[in-house]
Amino acid sequence: MRKLTYYVAATLDGYIAGPGGQFDFFPFEGEGAAAILAQFPETMPTAARGPLGVAGRAAERFDTVIMGRATYEVGSTASPYAHLRQYVVSSTLSSPDPQVTVTADPEALVRQLKQEDGMGIWLCGGGKLASALRDEIDELIIKRHPIVIGSGIPMFDGPFTPGHFTPAGSQAFGSGLTITTYTR
Repeated sequence: MRKLTYYVAATLDGYIAGPGGQFDFFPFEGEGAAAILAQFPETMPTAARGPLGVAGRAAERFDTVIMGRATYEVGSTASPYAHLRQYVVSSTLSSPDPQVTVTADPEALVRQLKQEDGMGIWLCGGGKLASALRDEIDELIIKRHPIVIGSGIPMFDGPFTPGHFTPAGSQAFGSGLTITTYTR
């Protein structure tokens, strides 16, 4: 059975983006960036794959991506992850790109995808979608940066419902970046 992985960058105070959706304050450099490119090449947007040297790399972990409308609209002039099966969760967006499937029911979608053959399913963002799919998330991979921003979009933007995950591994880098994996 395929699993849903919420793979996301976050600040020390638990935000995945600023109040306006900005995320350009997250550094992507040095040994942390090299590790991300080596382990998760398919998570690089299609337009960046060539410049980052991963255009020809096969998927390591994911063949499908699910994102919320705001995450999708960051690069809405083109299919952001054309090298993956792409799903956008929205009740108002009609697909402007034939490579993107729009759905209003993320739980049903994830349950269906988990039954299919294939690689992992990447939950790309955002916080509201992660909260809606909280019970379907099998694994968290958090790229935690040593940054505090005070407010913004939280990793899980929803009601108070405690859920438990078990630490499964961690990498630390000289920049202060940690990549930690948790499983359900």
